[in-house]
Amino acid sequence: MNFAQPGWLALLILLPILGVGAVLASRLRRQQWATFVAPRLRETLLKRSGSLPRWLALFFLLTACAAMIIGLARPRSDAGTKTEKTLGRNIMIALDISKSMRVSDVKPDRLAQAKVVIYELMEAMPNERVGFLGFAGNPHVYAPLTIDHSAVRETIEQIDETWAPLGGSDLAAAVHLATETLKKTGQKNNALVILSDGEKHDGDLDAIIAEAERSGVYIIAIGVGTEDGGFVPNSDFPNGQMIDRSGQAVISRLQSDAMRKLAEGTKGRFTTAGSGLDAPAMVKSVVQGLDAFEMEGRERRISIEFYQWLVFPAILFLVTSIVAGTRWKGIRAAILLTGGFLTVNHAQAGDASDAKAALAGQHYEQARDAYHKLAGASKFRETQARYRLGEAAAAYRAGDFRGARTAFSQSLLSSDSVVQANGHTGIGNSLFQLGWKGLSGDAYPSDPQAVPDLARFDTVVKEALAKLRESESPDEGEAGGYVKFESLITNWADTVRHYDSTLTLFPSDKIAGKNRELTMTYLKRLGELLDQEKQDTEQSMPQPQPGEGQPQPGEGEPKAGEEGENGPKQPGQKGDGEKEPKDGKGDDGEKKDDGQKGKDKDKKDGDKEGENPNESPQERAHRILKENADLEKGPLTPGRREFRDAEKDW
Repeated sequence: MNFAQPGWLALLILLPILGVGAVLASRLRRQQWATFVAPRLRETLLKRSGSLPRWLALFFLLTACAAMIIGLARPRSDAGTKTEKTLGRNIMIALDISKSMRVSDVKPDRLAQAKVVIYELMEAMPNERVGFLGFAGNPHVYAPLTIDHSAVRETIEQIDETWAPLGGSDLAAAVHLATETLKKTGQKNNALVILSDGEKHDGDLDAIIAEAERSGVYIIAIGVGTEDGGFVPNSDFPNGQMIDRSGQAVISRLQSDAMRKLAEGTKGRFTTAGSGLDAPAMVKSVVQGLDAFEMEGRERRISIEFYQWLVFPAILFLVTSIVAGTRWKGIRAAILLTGGFLTVNHAQAGDASDAKAALAGQHYEQARDAYHKLAGASKFRETQARYRLGEAAAAYRAGDFRGARTAFSQSLLSSDSVVQANGHTGIGNSLFQLGWKGLSGDAYPSDPQAVPDLARFDTVVKEALAKLRESESPDEGEAGGYVKFESLITNWADTVRHYDSTLTLFPSDKIAGKNRELTMTYLKRLGELLDQEKQDTEQSMPQPQPGEGQPQPGEGEPKAGEEGENGPKQPGQKGDGEKEPKDGKGDDGEKKDDGQKGKDKDKKDGDKEGENPNESPQERAHRILKENADLEKGPLTPGRREFRDAEKDW
């Protein structure tokens, strides 16, 4: 037994002082009355009451104070240590520490900006296991995979270009070493984040990409620097700039081709630091698609607190002290006030019980209205959020999915993680139902035996596409089909994000995980059906026949053996009706002008990318589905490769 804050125990010294002071004050008051009133008149002038209630009140008051003081000291016992277990993923960070990373085309220089990006990544993903690798001419693992981000951060703060024993920038060797390190963890898929300027890499990228794919490594490449570049600093040279063999100052520029190839070859992502894109959010979106696994975290000491066993007796003794020292007239008024307060609370509690009973009795509309009224009358945000959760549940069961979505959103104002998780799950379910109802016209069945399979889903989508093709006019198809599929894809994409929020709060939530998997299955199948519909539409369009719209052989030309009126036409001789070329331009010049106009027209037509006014509803819905295609990544398999030494020293 020990105390977490033993300093509070010093207040116990005051309790005997207060007790002795109360006794002395009582005796002094009695002596004053004895001096003031004669003994023969005391019985007539003084009406004494028993002193027992007062002493009992003092005793209970001092006991309550003692219990409160000991409770403030927080008595506890040691129950040993416990190793925390968390769900996370493996992330290896590879940082280029070659001399070109000291170029100051970004402020203060490329290496400092890359370190800032790494710090933001670790803050955005506190539960992931992170490792650190530095590379130049050859790579080295400076921090193994660990959840102790402070140790990794300390290593990154100290590292600079002097840590690299060999100059150059061997991206292939860095990827190979990171892949081998991640393979040893035994996980099917992992993430590798590379920060480099891409300056003159060494090694065979195609082979290393194939190895990363087989090993299940997703590469997220972040370029550091600018395309204009800057001079490579080096204090060993007279002017402070590195000089190559020809005597010219070396200029380093951001070369993103190799890094983009690494990212796209492993189904990862590429961006440039400082480009406006939130790099930590991009990395987090890719990492969340990987398989999470349980890992051991830090050890913490377990203590059993006993202060709650003292707080309740302290309150009980305090109330007893007040009752014992209070006269009956005063306590009668207190009882009346307490009764009125309990009556008000009982009325509100009765309304909540009625709403709960209506929900249990399947009177969903009545329960929804009752919870809505309770939420509007409550003045506490936490209570309002819980009432909104009840309102949303009743609206969802009543089939009012839009009302349920609104109420679930308002329940997210709660600070309780359980209420927040239920709110995110409810929003996801409501959005899924809205999308399904917009597609098929009916709500998604809640009975597990009536859940439609992919064949039924294909039938529903094809029926919706058939109705779209049978529209009377293009305007009608745009209003009916386009809005339907765009709303469906948007709702289901938001559904996946809300399920992800639930899994972030409670990774072991099986319902949210199963619903997310089902939604992703439908989204993928919808993309395949839209692709097929697009191909069928293109094939059904009339194709131009060979020679159609082109001059037929022999038209407008003399046939072999035929001659004009004046005999065979000689080279350079003009025929009938031919005109002299003006301003020195012949037929070839006119054709060249026509070709240039065609190019200008094609360029003008392609100015607006992604916004084609002539695209069909299927194409536009398919484009929106592709924009949300990064919600999930596929699994990869293991492999290996070899590397070679560097050719450059910066």
